[in-house]
Amino acid sequence: NLRLKKASWNMLLEQWNYAKNEYDIVLSRDPANIAALYYRAYVNEKLNRYKFARKDYESMLKIVTQHLNGQLGLALLNQKDMHYTEAMNMMNRLVEQYPDSAIVYAARGGMEVERKMYDVAEYDYTQAMRLEPQNTDYILCRADVRIRMKHLKEARQDLDLAANKGIPKAALIELYQKCGK
Repeated sequence: NLRLKKASWNMLLEQWNYAKNEYDIVLSRDPANIAALYYRAYVNEKLNRYKFARKDYESMLKIVTQHLNGQLGLALLNQKDMHYTEAMNMMNRLVEQYPDSAIVYAARGGMEVERKMYDVAEYDYTQAMRLEPQNTDYILCRADVRIRMKHLKEARQDLDLAANKGIPKAALIELYQKCGK
């Protein structure tokens, strides 16, 4: 338990190697420690050790098969490691498993934007906004997608909505300029 706490402090300080070493010690004593597997996967990802991160996520998901954050972490790792089909298949399964999770829709939307699949990204950000209407990040992501699609009137409406929810218009000026305002 103390090693997990020390590792979490190392992570907060972005001391990735020290954190990894602590998780290694925990897992040498308890190979099925879910927290250590999950966070070591994250640390390995930060260290660009994608194969090790994947192994940790997969080991964790063998123990807790429906772990949302573990599945999401593995899907995002697959995207980062250019396993695009596997990443999108995982995201589609996550949407089926967790249809009420805004973060799942938003994560899939982010992947779709990277692939320039703007129509479906707009849909996913709309779903995320429906599930968490106060989340301004989702609103801004959809505005960005709409700007990319040249749907400037709708993008401007999203920016106005974000401003109404507390984001200062001065912080949105660059996006407003892209809308022609």
